Amino acid sequence: MQVFDLGSAGQSQGLITARDAGLVACQQCGQVHTLQARICKRCEGRLQSRDAESLQKVWAWLIAGMIAYIPANLYPMLLTSTLTERSESTIIGGVAELVAYGSWGIATIVFVASVMIPVGKFVAIMYLAISVQRHSAANRHERHKAYEVVEFIGRWSMIDVFVVAILSALVQLDSIATINPGIAAVSFALSVIFTMLSAQAFDSRLIWDADRTQQ
Repeated sequence: MQVFDLGSAGQSQGLITARDAGLVACQQCGQVHTLQARICKRCEGRLQSRDAESLQKVWAWLIAGMIAYIPANLYPMLLTSTLTERSESTIIGGVAELVAYGSWGIATIVFVASVMIPVGKFVAIMYLAISVQRHSAANRHERHKAYEVVEFIGRWSMIDVFVVAILSALVQLDSIATINPGIAAVSFALSVIFTMLSAQAFDSRLIWDADRTQQ
């Protein structure tokens, strides 16, 4: 997304978008073309000034991610079996156990990665989508930065799934002790994937179209 500063001679607040200048950038390689171009001459990717179906895809993936996040918190993430007992741990239950054992640092990491970040992403994506639907011109730079943060941080939400996968691979001692992933691990992984797809489906260029719709 290119923005040119034209000072007082430009549009409102002295800003003009690439589309106003008759340009479109390839979303894959960044090569700039005229609006009439349909195929990128560098990577042969499809050129599109705006994704007309962006918000529909954003809401579809986001709702799917929120639905998958519910069983991820209700059902066990980790199934532990020993000679004497069998235990099940949910995300919040695992955090509580870590706190009880005095592992505050690990408990904080798991809570932030498994609860705060996913919920924060849901809220941030909803805010971005609603602001675009309402053609809001407020805080455009801040919203664009928020989008970049959501897109970057999404992959780190998988830390809980990585921990479960590593423990399941390492602790397999037949009848003595075994650790297996619960159904919540699958639900949580799906929730993270759906949320990442929702963020990728969001066309951040729509943030800058509010001025045009209000003029």
